[in-house]
This record gives sequence, C-alpha cells and structure tokens, in this order.
Amino acid sequence: MSLESEIERRRTFGIISHPDAGKTTLTEKLLLFGGAIQEAGAVKSNKIKKGATSDFMEIERQRGISVATSVLAFEYQDVKINILDTPGHKDFAEDTFRTLTAVDSVIVVIDVAKGVEEQTVKLVEVCRMRNIPMIVFINKLDREGKDAFELLDEIEQKLGLTVTPMSFPIGMGYDFKGIYNIWEKNVNLFSGDSRKNIEETINIEDINTTELNDLIGDDFAENLREEIELVTEVYPPFNQKEYLNGNLQPVFFGSALNNFGVRELLDCFIEIAPTPKPKESDTRLVKPNEKDFSGFVFKIHANMDPKHRDRLAFIKIVSGTFNRNTPYLHVRNNKKMKFSSPNAFFAERKEIVDVSYPGDIVGLHDTGNFKIGDTLTQGEIMQYKGIPSFSPEHFKYINNADPMKSKQLAKGIDQLMDEGVAQLFVLELNGRKVIGTVGALQFEVIQYRLEHEYSAKCSYENLNVYKACWVDIVNSDKEELADFKRVKSRFLAKDKRGQLVFFADSSFTLQMTQSKYPNVKLHFVSEF
Repeated sequence: MSLESEIERRRTFGIISHPDAGKTTLTEKLLLFGGAIQEAGAVKSNKIKKGATSDFMEIERQRGISVATSVLAFEYQDVKINILDTPGHKDFAEDTFRTLTAVDSVIVVIDVAKGVEEQTVKLVEVCRMRNIPMIVFINKLDREGKDAFELLDEIEQKLGLTVTPMSFPIGMGYDFKGIYNIWEKNVNLFSGDSRKNIEETINIEDINTTELNDLIGDDFAENLREEIELVTEVYPPFNQKEYLNGNLQPVFFGSALNNFGVRELLDCFIEIAPTPKPKESDTRLVKPNEKDFSGFVFKIHANMDPKHRDRLAFIKIVSGTFNRNTPYLHVRNNKKMKFSSPNAFFAERKEIVDVSYPGDIVGLHDTGNFKIGDTLTQGEIMQYKGIPSFSPEHFKYINNADPMKSKQLAKGIDQLMDEGVAQLFVLELNGRKVIGTVGALQFEVIQYRLEHEYSAKCSYENLNVYKACWVDIVNSDKEELADFKRVKSRFLAKDKRGQLVFFADSSFTLQMTQSKYPNVKLHFVSEF
C-alpha cells in the first residue's frame, strides 16, 4: 500500500474524562468490537482477578484507576485505530496533557448521573486550545441520571462546546429501552445482557411509523418523536468540516459496561474522525505525507516488563515511514541512532514492527538517550513544539528506608524521573534529594513502583515549598546572581539536568526575592 493510503486508513485518538466516568471500560469495549480481545476484564471487580486490558500496571489493578497512559492498537473494518487511554485522576493530568499532543482527535466520556465534572472541564479546555476534534460519549445510561436535554445544556455551558446529538436515549435507568440512532436512522433495543456482543438493531427510516410503537410501546414512541423533533429544531445538523475544525461536537449516548451504543460510536468515528494531521515544528509545518520520517517522544515508561527492566520511549510518527534498523537523527543529541526492535502496542503486549506510518505510536527501547519532547528525523534539524513541562506543586524529601538497597533506589529514582511523572532536585547545601510532583498521589505511585519494580524502599518527609523556580544563569546580572546565591544558599538545588533551582516557601518570599533581585531571572518551567 502507498504512504497516502496508509495515512488515510489511520485514526489516532485519546479518551479523556473525570475518574470513574467509564473511560477504561469504553476502551475495553472498543477493543472487543475490534476483535482485539475475546472478553472484557471487569475493571472494578477485584473479586475477579482480570483487570482491564489497558490497566496493566499492578497498582492500577489494585486501585481500579489508570495512572499511566496506555497505548492500544487494533484494526476495525480495514481502519487501523490507535487508542491512547489516559488517566482521569487529576494527580496524573501531566501525563494526559502530554498525550493530547500525540492525538488527532478525542472522545470525551461523561457520566450520565454526575454530568460535567471538574477534571473534564480542564482537559476539554486543552483540547479546545489546540482545536482537537471531539466526540462526546454520555455513559452509564442503564443507571438513573440527568435528563438528556439537561446534560446537553450542561455540556454546552460548562465546556463551551456546540453539540449535535447523533443518537438519543429512549428512557433512562430502570426505564431504559434503548437508543434511537439519528446518524444511522435505526433503533437499538437494550436487553441488559452485557455478554451479548451486539444488541438487536432495527432499521426505522421514518420515526412516525407504527412499527416504533410495536417495538417500544405507545408512550415511549410518542415521547421519542417529540424529543427528536426538539433535537432537530434546537441543535445544528452534523457538519463534518465544522467537527474537524473543532467547532462542532457530536454526542452519543450508551452504556459501555453493557456494550451498548459502543458499536454506533465506533462506526461513526471511523467514518468522520480525522486522519493523521500536520504538526508545527520550530522551523515549519510538517505534513504526514512527506516522504522523510519525523516523530517525537511524548512519553517514557520504565519497566514495561519488570522481568526485563526495559525502558520504552513512546514515539508518535508525524511524517514519512519509520523503518526498523534504519539510522535516524536524534536532534537534541545530534547523533544517529537505529532501532532493531521497534514495538507496536497492545497494552503490555508488544509486537516488533518493520514499518510504521504517520499516526502510529511506536515504542523504542531506550537506555537513557531520550527525554520527553525529543524529536527524531531523517536528518532535518527541527524540534516539535508544544510538549508541556509543569512546575511541581508538591515537594517531599525522599529517604532510603533500606541502606542495603541504595544502588537500586538510585537507579529506580533516576528511571522513574525520566518518565516525567515527577522531578528530582538535589539540595546544594547538603545533597539531600527532593521529589516534586504535580499531584500528591504520585508519591504513592513512586513508592509502590520503587518497591515492586526495583526492590527498593523509600520514606518521605514533608518539605514546605510553594514554588520551584528555575534560575536563568545566562541572562541574569552576574553580581546580583552571586549575592542571590550567597543569601539564598539554603533554598537552592539542582535538577536532574544540572540546572539551578530556587525553592520559594511562600508567595510572599517569592515576591520579596523578585523585588530584591530584579535582574535575576526566575522561570516556572524548566524549558526557557
């Protein structure tokens, strides 16, 4: 197949939501329809020791939440689909924000009972800033929840979206009868049996036919006709161009746990969702159909397979074809590298691939050469833009709880910090190590992974830091900088790359420092 046709048949998207809206369950069911798995894992049921396919880290199975983005690929109706299942919990938002740089479209999952929640608002804001096309999936319709119109209003108001329903529920909760698919003009009846792969679907071209009354009863049929009439009057008709530009968001209703409404979502998705898109670099806009390969690292994961201590850099391919055993330029290090076993993913199951195309996610075995945001090219000097790095908000001293394992602890900290889950600082004054994270739950994850993946134990001590500020040594006044270093020596540390960092213990301290040393430049991100 030609490069053009391979690009045409690819869809790379992320699934985002507030925790517990059913994101991971939806991912499972999409895989089920794609024939990629035979049966879905019960994500929440700890009695059954089958976790969800995308939650493959031990801590995720125990807690029933996703803490790292998983990459899953499968084929459906001759379309190659790459799903990035992201963590919903706000303490792992950094991983999610980075992942959004690697997707071409997004599915937003909303719980019918809880409606739009805080984390969803933040994530949708990021998508809107980048004009990422979004489809909304309103989940858990087999439970009692908010009225469909009330939900659609809430989505428009809280998320600032312009919605167009592509399907509509017939009843809800105990009275849930099924869904009328506006896009395909058919009725999908709900049997409540999650073991069935596909529910009964009946084509109904004209909603006013008496056949509808026979199927769902007079009251439900009359009600549905009124609601669909209201939908056509109130909401704009679907327009693919508007959707692709990020100005119109199709809405589907369903119940992922019961496999309901998922096929409709998937069928419509492969028809309307964007193929891989061009991406902006620091020198030019790069198009997917260019013959020269380029891609960027958006995630690093240590110990994908704890037995082999392997570390993988996840690369999103932007242009050209990526071939195994071919030398490519690592732009930041300015050196050529070639990869003998690039992996394609299916959660933790990996397969070696010879050729990958734009839109694909490839895992490269890494011995420490990569960091998040690195660009690989065929030889062109350029960097892809827009990979965010966040200033930590929580800080703790990390101590070795087992002196016999200090080597393992050092290695574990070093590798986990490269994943971008947290940042390591070493105090100038006494060499003590400090870990800074965006979310407090990260400390638990680090502690758990150090013990279970590196056999190292650590303990934490609280440290009162309000903000970590990177000191710009090059552009600061030399005399003022020397005085600043002398006076603030107790609050100075180096990050993993050896850059100088100032710990301010309050916003007042920060303001006073900035007014006393106006020519010492402080930055809140490490990339300045």
